Amino acid sequence: MEGEKQKKKFITSEELKDHNKPGDLWISIQGKVYDVSEWVKDHPGGDAPLLNLAGRDVTDAFIAYHPGTAWKYLDKFFTGYYLNDFNVSEISKDYRRLASEFSKLGLFEKKGHGIMCSLTCVAIMLFIAFYGVLCCESFWVHMGCGFLLGFLWIQSAFVGHDSGHYQVMTSPKYNRLGQVLAGNCLTGISIAWWKWTHNAHHIACNSLDHDPDLQHIPVFAVSSSLFHSITSCFYGRKLKFDSLSRFLVSYQHLTFYPVMCVGRINLFIQTFLLLFSRRNVPDRAFNIMGILVFWTWFPLLVSFLPNWQERILFVLISFVVTSVQHIQFCLNHFSADTYLGAPSGNDWFQKQTSGTLDIACSPWMDWFHGGLQFQLEHHLFPRLPRCQLRKISPIVRDLCKKHNLPYRSLSFWDANVSTIRTLRNAALQARDLSNPVPKNLVWEAVNTHG
Repeated sequence: MEGEKQKKKFITSEELKDHNKPGDLWISIQGKVYDVSEWVKDHPGGDAPLLNLAGRDVTDAFIAYHPGTAWKYLDKFFTGYYLNDFNVSEISKDYRRLASEFSKLGLFEKKGHGIMCSLTCVAIMLFIAFYGVLCCESFWVHMGCGFLLGFLWIQSAFVGHDSGHYQVMTSPKYNRLGQVLAGNCLTGISIAWWKWTHNAHHIACNSLDHDPDLQHIPVFAVSSSLFHSITSCFYGRKLKFDSLSRFLVSYQHLTFYPVMCVGRINLFIQTFLLLFSRRNVPDRAFNIMGILVFWTWFPLLVSFLPNWQERILFVLISFVVTSVQHIQFCLNHFSADTYLGAPSGNDWFQKQTSGTLDIACSPWMDWFHGGLQFQLEHHLFPRLPRCQLRKISPIVRDLCKKHNLPYRSLSFWDANVSTIRTLRNAALQARDLSNPVPKNLVWEAVNTHG
């Protein structure tokens, strides 16, 4: 046994950190070192997770995303090296024990009937919206259909979210089809774009320079650290905090809800930018076909309304309704802790607890929030079906208490208050910078004499 141990090749964690660049990406899982430099192009979760975690031990993140059979594919990437200073924290031990227990209980496979109920509701709402627009002449019926369409988009997005994290259909092929139908065809937002950004968000939760869900300069800034024009490691460009950014951020607590009402337009734009970029986009043609389906039926439906006033109001109402979902996404993270730098990989549990905020609600409201009110539970176990999140919530709460980690759960109202407070604090700091960026004329006009 001693001789076998001596034959092993070892490297240190510091040496592992040197392999963190495109073309030279090494990771460690349970002390074994793997070279994923080539695999990054074919990784189902996109390149962002591997690029963000390269050069580190990623055991907890791997367990979170791969509770099934993915372990058997690791051998072909094994370098032959082991970490000689590999150790597991007490928090990680407890986290891995929980993941193992949940797997033995079959919680990752027990998906309930939530998806079928959601799909049925989406189909019914789509039928009613079409019928109301095509067969009724009442203005109020048309506006009600716009409201229904917005709510349909919310529920359809939840289905796309679930199918993106775990298999909700009978096979991977049908699951991929369900993703495109629920995302691209019904909402106009590409599942490829969602996977690209969402996986990066999960891995680097609330990292100002790695998490795309916090990079909204020039419109929003949740931390004064963004005032230093940091470089986005996700987009590969500088998030420039210029005079325009300073002006917009200074009033972000007032513009937050109005921007959310039209935030869907930005998602449409981001979808087109990705699908027609030079990036390696999985199933690009399939995604583009799905987007074309949406941009066929949606404009046609709107065109059947009798006049331009109704058409504009119809679209605006549907966008405003959908903004509730966009707001919830912000509530889950905007007022939580932020940091600069890549996720370390060794403090997976801590990073998720510090960067997330749950929304407290009664069980009968779970359908409305789509399971994402249990944001911490979802981040810790992203492949766990939404019907299981309420069940594990007390267990996660107790584990946080055991290790003196935050478990924040606020009502929907209090979460809004906390988010607006965070935006307002950053806005006031933007106005009072000791070395401000050059002021523009609009800034001078609005802020003369305070």
